[in-house]
Order: sequence, then C-alpha cells, then structure tokens
Amino acid sequence: MQQNPSPTSASMRRRALAFAAVLVAWIAIDRASKLAMDTVSVGTTLARNVLGLFDFTLVHNTGGAWGVFGGSTVPLGVFSLVVCAGLAVFLFAYLRDQATWLETISIALIVAGGLGNAWDRFAYGYVVDFFNCTFVDFPVFNVADIGVTCGIALLVIALITRPGDSGAAQSDGD
Repeated sequence: MQQNPSPTSASMRRRALAFAAVLVAWIAIDRASKLAMDTVSVGTTLARNVLGLFDFTLVHNTGGAWGVFGGSTVPLGVFSLVVCAGLAVFLFAYLRDQATWLETISIALIVAGGLGNAWDRFAYGYVVDFFNCTFVDFPVFNVADIGVTCGIALLVIALITRPGDSGAAQSDGD
C-alpha cells in the first residue's frame, strides 16, 4: 500500500517547483534581454532617459560592480557558481521544509541572477550590461543584476521577519 506524502514534503516540493519556475523564468528574461543587444556596438546608446531613470547603453564588463576586480572574469564566474551552489544547499538542505515562500523566491532570484552573469562570463569573457542610471551615479547593470539585488533585499526581509523557533508560528501557512 502506497502512503501519501507528508504535508511537509508536499510543501517542500511546491517550493522546489516555485524555485525552479522563478529560476528558469528570470534566466530566460535575462538571456533574451542580453541577446537583444547582440547587434549593438559597445558604447552605443539605444534610448536616452527612459522614464527619466536610465539610458540603454551597451557595456561589456570584465569585472564586478563599479569595475572592481576588472579583468577577473573567470574567477568572478567561478565565485558566482560557488555562491549559487551554496545558496541552493542553504535552501534545500539546511532550511529544507522550514523555508518560507519569501526565502524560496528570494534565493531563486539571487541564483538566477548569479547564473545569468556567470553564463556571460564563461561564454563571452564579460558580462553584458545595458541599464545606465541617469538620476544617480551607479554602475551599468542588467536583468541578472536586478534579480540578485532584489533577491538579496527580499532575503534580508525574509530572514528578519522569520518566525521564531517557538513553534507557535507557521513559516508560511502550508
């Protein structure tokens, strides 16, 4: 006789599916946006002052944000893969069935962004960036970077608001 899966394992499977869906969707959006820049020459501005916030200007970045570690494309790509693997282990091995939905989605965004930029580093030797803020001095960035940044912000919120270990609060209502 086959047993029904426990509510905990069913909840964990739903979170794993959500993680995978967000991961695949964000990587697809990142890849599509970068592929749209394939025919553009580096330094070209396609649109200026979009929504009063940014220009679309193509930049090839061989370093990290603000140009730190310039020319360190491969080590940064490897670092990105290690961090992504560590976050996946944290989510699926450490938090396991205790992960909240917000933790799951935030880590999926971080991993998707990290993998998107690692893809560029290994495939091209640089990261394709094209959002250039016009209202503040900020590094040129891309969709993968948005995923990492929003994911980190959401993860901080998730960890700060995480229910205590008293057992009185449920992590997400499953």
